[in-house]
Amino acid sequence: MLSPTKEITIYDIAKALNLSPATISRGLKNNPLINKKTRKIIVAKAQELGYQPNRFASSLRSRRTYTIGVVVPFIDYGNTSSIIAAIEQAANAAGYMVIICQSMASHEKEKAQVKALFDSRVDGLLIAMAYDDCITAHDAMIRKRIPTIFLDSVQKNARCASVMIDNFKAAYEITTHLIMQGCRRLAYITCNAAHPVFFERLKGYQHALLEHGLEYDESLIVVGDLSLQTGESLSKKLLKMSPRPDAVFAANDTAVISCMQHLKNEGVKIPDDIAFAGFIDHAGASTVEPNLTAIYYSPEEMGRLAVNALVKSMDKTESGRVQKIILQHQLMVRKSSVRFRGSV
Repeated sequence: MLSPTKEITIYDIAKALNLSPATISRGLKNNPLINKKTRKIIVAKAQELGYQPNRFASSLRSRRTYTIGVVVPFIDYGNTSSIIAAIEQAANAAGYMVIICQSMASHEKEKAQVKALFDSRVDGLLIAMAYDDCITAHDAMIRKRIPTIFLDSVQKNARCASVMIDNFKAAYEITTHLIMQGCRRLAYITCNAAHPVFFERLKGYQHALLEHGLEYDESLIVVGDLSLQTGESLSKKLLKMSPRPDAVFAANDTAVISCMQHLKNEGVKIPDDIAFAGFIDHAGASTVEPNLTAIYYSPEEMGRLAVNALVKSMDKTESGRVQKIILQHQLMVRKSSVRFRGSV
């Protein structure tokens, strides 16, 4: 009789069924060389004895841990939780476990977490960079040839890919929409201009102004951490400006929703006095009053495509070319920016 504390191995199963360890190993791997009836018997006996695969030993043999590291600024920010859920589902389906780290939007913490994941021998990395980060910060890790995919970041390294939307085009579309609604002084809330995502969005904003003959005014650019507090401080700044901006576009939704709410409390009419538009289109965009115009893209698709690209890279099935996966986005026009009837 087996000891209750003894770890069950394929040799125990082989002895119990009077089969060879090789047959047991193949049967547990559902190898077609073993007939279906024998495979069922092997699996049933393994469950009866409480057999568990030794992932550590398997990792030593294959030199893989079958784990993926994921680093995001905030787990509960915007649509990040939906992206993570999609990542985990796709990774599990491919036979990988996921280790999730939250950088708290800190470049230094993000670098430490990436190093810790590397030291833990993850097979690949998915990184949504902190706001104060730039893609070159991870060159050291990338040079060690750990397959890496950046989430919604501009591709600048030949060894890693990115899954993203066209941030320049999206920002251009929002700015153009506001201009077509009669807005001429457009304030823009952004973050670290060196960050690839925010750099592209600022360029899209600037290009739309130039194309429509409007001057780029740096006094209308507000740089912050895109938090609720940034939105509140911006609302106070807007009330003191003369003339006031007639539109506010933010590189995320959190700050602009906060700004809208504070201005409404001060009697500002939205969108008649000031029109508003955001980004990401998280749940609050469609529940705030008035509903917020924003850019939508599928977080589930981003998570799924990122994992698929990473698995191909880890399995070395990619051709080696620079890969940039562009997701489709949609401008969701809502009441916060519509001044003319029939524009929605």
